[in-house]
Amino acid sequence: MVTGTEPLTPREVQGFATVATRLAHAIGTVVLGKPEVVRLALTALFAQGHVLLEDVPGVGKTTLARAVAATVRGQWRRIQFTPDLLPADVSGVTIFNQASRSFEFHPGPVFANIVIADEINRASPKTQSALLEVMEERTVTVDGVRHPVPQPFLVVATQNPVEMDGTYRLPEAQLDRFLMKLSVGYPDEAVEVEVLRGAAVRSPDALEPVTDTALVGQMVQLARRVHIAEPLYTYAVRLAAATRGHSQVRVGVSPRGVIALTRAACAYALADGRGWIMPEDLKRLTEPVFAHRILLTPDAQMRGVTAAQVLAEAVASVPVPLPTGQLASTAG
Repeated sequence: MVTGTEPLTPREVQGFATVATRLAHAIGTVVLGKPEVVRLALTALFAQGHVLLEDVPGVGKTTLARAVAATVRGQWRRIQFTPDLLPADVSGVTIFNQASRSFEFHPGPVFANIVIADEINRASPKTQSALLEVMEERTVTVDGVRHPVPQPFLVVATQNPVEMDGTYRLPEAQLDRFLMKLSVGYPDEAVEVEVLRGAAVRSPDALEPVTDTALVGQMVQLARRVHIAEPLYTYAVRLAAATRGHSQVRVGVSPRGVIALTRAACAYALADGRGWIMPEDLKRLTEPVFAHRILLTPDAQMRGVTAAQVLAEAVASVPVPLPTGQLASTAG
């Protein structure tokens, strides 16, 4: 990752943090008790990445996605993925206009700033590929003509790990297109009671926009100028290398995953009011950024080992850079 050479000013850092805090607060009024999940979703938005929300039904995956869209004044679309959904239903189609006697492109729902892809694993691999292509290229090619999607562009996809009959789970190579994979999880008792009390009034539709897409675009550019000290580049690479050499990992994190980690860390730090990243930022983001990018060995899968457990071991094995540029003897 190449960051900008011009250092961030204190005013730019404070302005970014203020808007990020306001967005998180607004989303938190409908997604109760999950401040870190909300922060990570916003980190992906500012890092110009995409989010995959995988969890059991009914825990608020779609609510989170809709809340992010509602707080940003811009175009957003929701695509309900079903087995009969076609690629053209996602990307758009070229139609012959009898009046003008010419072909016209009719954009699909993917032409929006924020696209909610609900139950992405229920569509066919061909339809999934239509979305995954535009996620990577940020353009749609129809009949040989390229059409750029609006900027900023964020895809929030949901996927249920249960009721897998008749579904098409995303292969690992396509999961790599997502900057982060998050799980909302069940709320604790107090939060769930609060949800019941306000179930009828708490809706993403009631949220007022906090900012617009133009400002989000500026924030994306600011995140690219966050300072990364040289030892932290090496630290990020060594974190990925630790997954590649782990005895329970068949395929480790790729260089694309390292780039994703540093991009996310820049946005994460700036939302915290810092114009530089710390080792703690990289360590905190390894699970949401790395977990879906590694393949465990068959033996590890049979024994119920999780990617999170492997990542915890890998992170602990890498010495943390000290302010002097030396390495600590342990990861702490």
